[in-house]
Amino acid sequence: MKKTLALMISSLLLATGAVRAQDTNASDTVRRAVHVCNACHGEDGRSTTALVPSLAGQMPQYLIAQLKDFRSQTRVETGTRAYMWGVSALLDDATIAGLASYYSAQKPAAAQPAPSALAQLGRKLFKDGVPGRGIRACASCHGEQAEGQAGFPRLAGQRADYITAQLKVFKSKLRPHGVVMQQEIKQMTPAEMRAVAAYLQGL
Repeated sequence: MKKTLALMISSLLLATGAVRAQDTNASDTVRRAVHVCNACHGEDGRSTTALVPSLAGQMPQYLIAQLKDFRSQTRVETGTRAYMWGVSALLDDATIAGLASYYSAQKPAAAQPAPSALAQLGRKLFKDGVPGRGIRACASCHGEQAEGQAGFPRLAGQRADYITAQLKVFKSKLRPHGVVMQQEIKQMTPAEMRAVAAYLQGL
């Protein structure tokens, strides 16, 4: 893992260094950075790797916020900081904005339907929440089809294993800027988290 990270960082350093040396425009920097990001996040940001999120079709505001959180080492969950802290440290604001613009314009990952019973429970939680337990409908922030809106991320088609892991991270407060989510999932059980994640993967 350390060797892979070193190679990724070296590639990005060479890319950004070459851009500066040649005095080329910002789009070249972004193009080279995309090449590095795709190594983990998949072609054009459509992940095929467990626990690695898809970036394609994601809300640009959300992507910018997360990259800046990694760069400032505000996001501290184990498993991502080992890679993302090092890579994001090399990105300036213009490159971050360019990456967000690029990935938000890509075709989202294809749906991967989950077992129907699990997905049906997840759909109910996503659409209706559980008002009696203080769980709001996920759709109220993430959109009726989980397409995302403003600073709230697109969840449709996202890998279920990644969503489940991140819900647990929010519950542990390792993403301090996720204040809204920390409140929303307080009453969610692990089974409910898995159900919502299964439903979203199938959208």
